[in-house]
Amino acid sequence: MDVGFLGLGVMGQPMALNLARSGTALVVWNRTAAKCEPLRAAGATVAATPAEVFKQARVVILMLADGAAIDSALGRGTPDFAALVAQHTIVHMGTTSPDYSRGLEADIHAAGGSYVEAPVSGSRKPAEAGQLVAMLAGAQTAVEAVRPLLRPMCREAFGCGPVPSALLMKLSVNLFLITMVTGLTEAFHFADRHGLDRQQFLAVLDAGPMASSVSRMKAPKLLTRDFAVQAAALDVLKNNRLIAEAARASDLASPLLDVCHALFGETVALGYGGSDMVAVLHAIEARTDGGGPR
Repeated sequence: MDVGFLGLGVMGQPMALNLARSGTALVVWNRTAAKCEPLRAAGATVAATPAEVFKQARVVILMLADGAAIDSALGRGTPDFAALVAQHTIVHMGTTSPDYSRGLEADIHAAGGSYVEAPVSGSRKPAEAGQLVAMLAGAQTAVEAVRPLLRPMCREAFGCGPVPSALLMKLSVNLFLITMVTGLTEAFHFADRHGLDRQQFLAVLDAGPMASSVSRMKAPKLLTRDFAVQAAALDVLKNNRLIAEAARASDLASPLLDVCHALFGETVALGYGGSDMVAVLHAIEARTDGGGPR
């Protein structure tokens, strides 16, 4: 039986390509049809509509931008929804609010379908390498049935319990990622504006205990001002907002996140929403050069 895949964006396309190249019989759909062509070349079937995907595949992976995109693709809120998802397993691998995921699970179950929450940690390069880390939530039987399908995309998959535990885990991980990359970028700016050798600063960092795969991926981009997207600033802002909402809903303080939220908002407002998250450097530089909040 074919596996369906909806959403071939920055993350979805390399994920789907790894599935196709592993020999998985794959049928794909994307709102912008041109993004399907690499999948067609890799042997996947390209569908004209999400409904065509559901006709061919019993398991359908969603890697869509947000809840609105998911609802539109599934026809949620219309009479078509139940007929589409009944007897199917829907695997939600994108990032939405935990409350949205909980509601989607309830609607899919009411329609006679199964649901697995499976967000991933990692950016475009790990996605291309099949080195993402998945977090899984849902009924145990559904989770275990889906787990083997993730192997071409993910080097590890962690069972997190019932929905929305996987998305809460993803938001926790992303809180650390956002604050870590923002801290790296601010430190780079500090060294740069003090006239230090920027390459030596990064070499000292890399030789010490703070080095990580993230710093080794992002440091060269800062050094060369390479803002080609791996994880887009606009997506980081969206994730930041989701984390902040979840924190407020539970009366949790998130002081570092709140500063990053403001900085990524400024980054997007400066026109760098489609650039990599290290483009937060522009917001930090603008504060230094323009005398704004410090």
